[in-house]
Amino acid sequence: MPPKSYQPFTLRALLRLTRFWNLVIIGLSQYFVTIFLIDRELLLDWKLFVLSSSTAIIAAAGYIINDYYDIKIDLINKPNRVVIGKNITRRYALFFHSILSFMGVALGFVLSWKLGVINFLSAFLLWVYSNNLKRQPFIGNFVVAWLTSISIVLVNILYDVSNSLVIIYALFAFFMTLIREIVKDMEDLKGDNTFGCRTLPIIWGIRKTKALLYILLGLLASSVLLLNAWYSQLPLSYFLIFLFIPLGLLLLRLIRADTRKDFYWLSQACKIIMLLGVISMVFIKS
Repeated sequence: MPPKSYQPFTLRALLRLTRFWNLVIIGLSQYFVTIFLIDRELLLDWKLFVLSSSTAIIAAAGYIINDYYDIKIDLINKPNRVVIGKNITRRYALFFHSILSFMGVALGFVLSWKLGVINFLSAFLLWVYSNNLKRQPFIGNFVVAWLTSISIVLVNILYDVSNSLVIIYALFAFFMTLIREIVKDMEDLKGDNTFGCRTLPIIWGIRKTKALLYILLGLLASSVLLLNAWYSQLPLSYFLIFLFIPLGLLLLRLIRADTRKDFYWLSQACKIIMLLGVISMVFIKS
């Protein structure tokens, strides 16, 4: 019986590796920010399409290089989700990372030199994060959160506006991503500790790391409310539905969490809250 032909990669594996649905959410976030916070008539603007494409492409490259450096750790933390080395060779993973990074930066320069430079720095930071920073306490979490918030602010830069609501949502994205990244470190403590990572749960322990998350949740709620009081004046009922109730439920589960399954649930809950934040934009100017 002849051996099966070997495939160095498949399209399905590439979509899994680049977290396709996460990329869709990134693109939708920028579209929602633009049409619901700035101007609905910009829906068909080619510049917005290029911006969202470049941001998603750079994020895809970031996911690839992150998994490339984390193969051994992921085989412990989430063996069923490992793609590189199983469905895509390491060589092809590096090839796709390089091509996507170049495309994302090039598309940024098509729009403006500012966006091109920001895309270049973002791609570079994602590589540094994957290679080193994610194994360090807090700084790696901060970098990912900062890049997430920048993806929202890019809309202000593209259209040369200073929309306060965009800043509020960028702040929301920053804190929610920071909280989720720390929760993910708690979830992945076993594999990270095995390979010498120095994340917050490893050097501080779960209890102290939880205390930091309580502080961050408080800072998120108070910062958003303060910015709203100074600039936007959205009704408090809006924040009750889309901010306080979800964060309250998250806090209750966080207090009781002590197993890997609990932290996985919290990580997914953070994603849902971020998605609720995106959806909430629909109701601001309706």
